[in-house]
Amino acid sequence: MVFKFGSGILTYQDRVELDSEQLDKLVRSVANLRLAGWQCVIVSSGAVAAGLPCFGLTERPTDVATLQACAAVGQTRLMQAYEVLFRNFDLHVGQLLLTHGDLRGPHRSENVRNTIEKLLAFENIIPVINENDSVAVDELRYGDNDLLSADVSVLIEAEQLVLLTTVDGLLPPDSDQIVTEVTDITQVFNFATAEKGSTSVGGMASKLRAVERATQAGIETYIANGRRPEQLDQLIQGNGLGTRFHRRSA
Repeated sequence: MVFKFGSGILTYQDRVELDSEQLDKLVRSVANLRLAGWQCVIVSSGAVAAGLPCFGLTERPTDVATLQACAAVGQTRLMQAYEVLFRNFDLHVGQLLLTHGDLRGPHRSENVRNTIEKLLAFENIIPVINENDSVAVDELRYGDNDLLSADVSVLIEAEQLVLLTTVDGLLPPDSDQIVTEVTDITQVFNFATAEKGSTSVGGMASKLRAVERATQAGIETYIANGRRPEQLDQLIQGNGLGTRFHRRSA
């Protein structure tokens, strides 16, 4: 299982700061799945948001250099929060900072896959992955780790990818009822909007590109509300509130 946590679900809704209560709920849900026998990988955004208060900033900066500086400081704070919370369940985290280049070439991608598989071989370790924002800028500008989570899922041949965001699922134009099942993603690309939050940069368009990449590789994918983490176990069983994208048949 690969879970992608967007910045919008890791921070307070009214200010730029890590939401400790929300993070605790997310960690608790993943920890329960791991203790139930699921192998879980987290692809986590939130480093920039975690670093902003250290620079006295109240909103996401626009220049890349400041974004990278915030990420460099915030990543340590983010990982410390994960380690402390998972330790309540006798679990630990293993940090991987990646760029898309790490997942492209055969030798580098093999090293990444071997590391993740070795971490997963230990029942008390949760791999937590983020883009290496201090040296790479693709996700800082465009994707909020959506595409990175899909690439990681494909690399390790995950069974399911769950993209957790601030909405319940994919909404059709001019409707407030989410689409619960999608068998052909090409039919819903026009549903995407460019809406982004104050700390996130992804939007639904980048999520659908990630869904396409994952489902084409045979990975069942979900878009669901990260403010409802208690339903993760229901989602991965095909229930719960969210949009389920069926894997493409061979």
